[in-house]
Amino acid sequence: MSPSPTAVTLIGAPTDIGAGYRGARLGPEALRIAGLSESLRALGLDVADRGNLDGPPNPWTEPVDGYRHLDEVVAWNQSVMDAVGAELRGGRMPILLGGDHCLGLGSITAVARHCREHGKKLRVLWLDAHADFNTHDITPTGNMHGMPVACLIGLGPRELTHLGGQAPAMQVDEMRQIGTRSVDAGEKQLIKRHGLPVYDMRKIGDIGIRRVMEQALDGVDDNTHIHVSFDVDFLDPSIAPGVGTVVAGGPNYREAQLAMEMIAESGRVGSLDIVELNPILDRDNGTALVAIDLVESLFGKSTLVRD
Repeated sequence: MSPSPTAVTLIGAPTDIGAGYRGARLGPEALRIAGLSESLRALGLDVADRGNLDGPPNPWTEPVDGYRHLDEVVAWNQSVMDAVGAELRGGRMPILLGGDHCLGLGSITAVARHCREHGKKLRVLWLDAHADFNTHDITPTGNMHGMPVACLIGLGPRELTHLGGQAPAMQVDEMRQIGTRSVDAGEKQLIKRHGLPVYDMRKIGDIGIRRVMEQALDGVDDNTHIHVSFDVDFLDPSIAPGVGTVVAGGPNYREAQLAMEMIAESGRVGSLDIVELNPILDRDNGTALVAIDLVESLFGKSTLVRD
């Protein structure tokens, strides 16, 4: 397969508007301070940093009709969608630096529209401890970082399901969730009803990360655009404590590295989110450093030269 694009663009989205803990708004700067740009340039990539998007502040109010901060979430995702779409139209690979995972809605909506316009197949790899498949009537919190996947397939408020002008933004079978291990009771029923492809930690334990990734990448070809939505809480908290929603029992470093290496080997990565890094809860920015190590693997860094 042909290699991934070498021109990448960093887009900061400093908000925790969809989260239940403050601090993810500091994630973009933590990644920059940890050396993300320098690491990507060392791999031979052409890196542009567009700085940070602007958006409304976090009002930290209670849910209204099952949604916290709906208007603000819409505004942030509109900005993300427009910025990601602009980079794709310019032939560059967008890398969204979050911010919380509600922003994946705007990012993936832009990517899905790009794929439709160019006749490409979409494959979203959602690396996350959580399914993020809640709706307003089943959410236990109203936090909208728990709802972007549902919105992407058309379950949610019109302002978000139609963000890009078409609903649903993507089909459920275009996504593969990997590393899932925290699913709310209502989400379990929705996942079953809609057939969301989920490789939870039980599946990884049963067949191993290599076989899981082989299945998750099955069907990827030269006409496929892979979008990786990397929630840092995908990782076990023993190696990545700097997240607001810690869930024990995630992939260890080597499992996560192998997953990234196998995605890289497909040659089809076209866009990336790095979200939910919360440096307030971190130790010496260590989680950002681990995330960057894994992103390097996603862009082809390996121990040896491989055929």
